[in-house]
Amino acid sequence: MTSPLLRVRDLVVEFSTERGLVRAIDGVSFDIMPGETLGLVGESGCGKSVTSLAILGLIPSPPGRIVSGSIQLQGRELTGLSEAEYRHIRGKEISMIFQEPMTAFNPVFSIATQMIDVLVRHQGMSRRQARNRAIEMLALVGIPAPEKRIDEYPHQMSGGMRQRVMIAMALSCNPKLLLADEPTTALDVTTQAQVLEQIVKLQEELGTSVVLVTHDLGVVAEACDRAVVMYAGRVAEEAPIRCLFEQPRHPYTEGLLKSIPRIREEKLPELPTIPGSVPDLLHLPPGCRFGDRCYKADEICHRREPRLELRSDIAVACHHPNTYAAPAPCPES
Repeated sequence: MTSPLLRVRDLVVEFSTERGLVRAIDGVSFDIMPGETLGLVGESGCGKSVTSLAILGLIPSPPGRIVSGSIQLQGRELTGLSEAEYRHIRGKEISMIFQEPMTAFNPVFSIATQMIDVLVRHQGMSRRQARNRAIEMLALVGIPAPEKRIDEYPHQMSGGMRQRVMIAMALSCNPKLLLADEPTTALDVTTQAQVLEQIVKLQEELGTSVVLVTHDLGVVAEACDRAVVMYAGRVAEEAPIRCLFEQPRHPYTEGLLKSIPRIREEKLPELPTIPGSVPDLLHLPPGCRFGDRCYKADEICHRREPRLELRSDIAVACHHPNTYAAPAPCPES
């Protein structure tokens, strides 16, 4: 059996704030297999981006810190590495596409300078070789006239172009793992589709594993093999994509799917929503964190927090998960 490329176990991340200690990630665990695309899904504030930053060693300290847990890349423990050790990993073995490339690029350096520096540092290329490689990558992601555009500055490009350049830079060193933090959120619908298509195409060509952080379930359905649904810093459900969409076990997942606008046979008076809001991480309710918003919640839900239980290839943290007629297996992807 193939070993996971990335193994995250019982990850706990805390931040010191003026109001107190916030546990943004509380015992998160999941695996990523070689060549797989995993979606991290949930509402804003559920811990998706913090999880990806922890994997890349970018939790700002202070105020944040990894309290406990394990992050292993091909068996190598990443928690506890020094900044110098992490610099050898970032860009070469793990790369990241940030949500807003304008803030990720240095505005005073050209695209050429920033891409070439990455290739010289991690690939040992000469600057001429690195420039040629950078032009090849820009062409690969659909940048027109890449030999000219490479000498432009970030502000001279549109948002979609900058995001394509970010993808090219992230994949230029053929990393084993790509973290994509809401890469299409700030783009128009047409550009979103193009950028997503580029990520999927390059992932297939290069064999890179991808963690796609998003709240857009449409993106997850199109691009991911599996999804981890997060809520208030914990994993609510993990399942293969088709299974998640056709047979959601957790009421939170069910609510997210019902709230997606779609063409229906019967006209609804209003789009279904999940009542309430994500709880304050400083004042979490007793029992299940989703209990106050859940239509299934009863006395045990408000008294005892559910454990994440693995059933076949599906994991769910719920006292009353949705069930489906046996032996109905998860639909094949």
